[in-house]
Amino acid sequence: MKNSRFFVVLLLFFLINVCAIAQIVEQPDPLRPSLSDTVKTVKSDSITISTTDSTQVVIKKDTIKAEPPKPTRPPLRYRFTADGTITAGNVDRALLQLTSAIDYQLSNYFKLSSNPSFVYGKQNGLLAEREWFGDLRTTLRHEKRLYYLAFGSYERSNLRQITHRWTVAAGAGFKLLDRKRAYISITDVVMQEYTDFVELDDINIFRNSTRLYGEYTFDKDRFTISHTAFYQPAIGQYNVRWNASVSVQVKLTAATSLRTTLANAYESLVVPGRQNNDLRFTVGLVYEKK
Repeated sequence: MKNSRFFVVLLLFFLINVCAIAQIVEQPDPLRPSLSDTVKTVKSDSITISTTDSTQVVIKKDTIKAEPPKPTRPPLRYRFTADGTITAGNVDRALLQLTSAIDYQLSNYFKLSSNPSFVYGKQNGLLAEREWFGDLRTTLRHEKRLYYLAFGSYERSNLRQITHRWTVAAGAGFKLLDRKRAYISITDVVMQEYTDFVELDDINIFRNSTRLYGEYTFDKDRFTISHTAFYQPAIGQYNVRWNASVSVQVKLTAATSLRTTLANAYESLVVPGRQNNDLRFTVGLVYEKK
């Protein structure tokens, strides 16, 4: 019975109408780093307890029953999001959007991450969106406040008429706030980008990429608000890309949530006939293990 209700909810939200001016593949929506589960221990052979009559009692540590260690988090964490819309009548439109986030922790100092995504859409029988994005990131000292990262990505976009876009980058990140209910980090990397447009001349440039990411939870983790913003100007010439998104997530079960996202993306250099700015609003379901 519970499974049938889940699939009914999934079908309803998968077919829901969402307002979308254009669909784009947004920049990675990362998983927040997991909180440390390590337990600090006191390096002493005894514990001193003060009593109400100003006397002190010394208790040997081996007479106190130690609590069992807390379970450690699994090395693999992931999130999968699916949303879309189908309309019929004066405007026939079909859209499918799949996004994911994967973190694999090799050690306390090194982890691998990826945020692949795919968007496919048709309007009045014509292909409008077929967007691919894939990346692989490595993070060094991810448990520390100051950490280092390097990544490479590949992108194709029918919406922006991009045949291939390759990027490689390296830089550092800093956790501005790292608490149980709130997390904010900023990263800055130097990135080389090669873009093969369908009509425009190919470009091979360097960019400075700055990302601000935050996540906040409320009501015992039932509600989550997250935001991601990228600013990526070219070095030595005017060619700017920026995008930002904000998501609100409501937990339905331990592993599934309802999520709505507002995202905007801007590129100063686009092929003729394409607009510089794209805005979208989506609603979908999330399956997450972290």
